[in-house]
Amino acid sequence: METEKGKTYKYLRERREVSQAAKDKMKKFNKVKQAILKALKEEEMTIHQMAQTLNMPENEVMFWIMSLLKYGYIQTGTLDDMDEYFTYKIRE
Repeated sequence: METEKGKTYKYLRERREVSQAAKDKMKKFNKVKQAILKALKEEEMTIHQMAQTLNMPENEVMFWIMSLLKYGYIQTGTLDDMDEYFTYKIRE
């Protein structure tokens, strides 16, 4: 007997609907993720540098950086010249 791939996914998708709020959050996450990854392609950056580059408040940048760090998109780099702040870079 051959099993159908994705059968559970299809079943759940038919039964459950994703809320618009969840879709909007995912769109925002992807938009910010792309912006951060694009900025980090150029060079390693600190939170402060990314906030200036992306024109976002530092606390928002910190939230998104920690999310990307958690999900493995980026990693910590080196410490800055004064050994106070980490830089972040795209995961190798």
